[in-house]
Amino acid sequence: MNTDQETPERKRERLRQEEHQKNAAGTFKDGLDRAQFGNLAELMGSLGWVGTGVVIVVIITVFMWLK
Repeated sequence: MNTDQETPERKRERLRQEEHQKNAAGTFKDGLDRAQFGNLAELMGSLGWVGTGVVIVVIITVFMWLK
C-alpha cells in the first residue's frame, strides 16, 4: 500500500478532529448523546483534557461529599 494514501480510518479520525476544532459545543452535545448509549470514550474525547479534568474533579467532590 502506498504510504501517501490515507486509510479510511485515518480519514474519518482526521475529519472528526477537524470538526471538533471547528465546533466544540456541537461535538460536546454529540458526545453526550453517544454517552447515553454507553460510549464514554466519545464523551471524554469531545470534552478535551480540560473538560475531562473538570468531570473527574466533580466526581471526586461528589464522592467526598456523600461520604
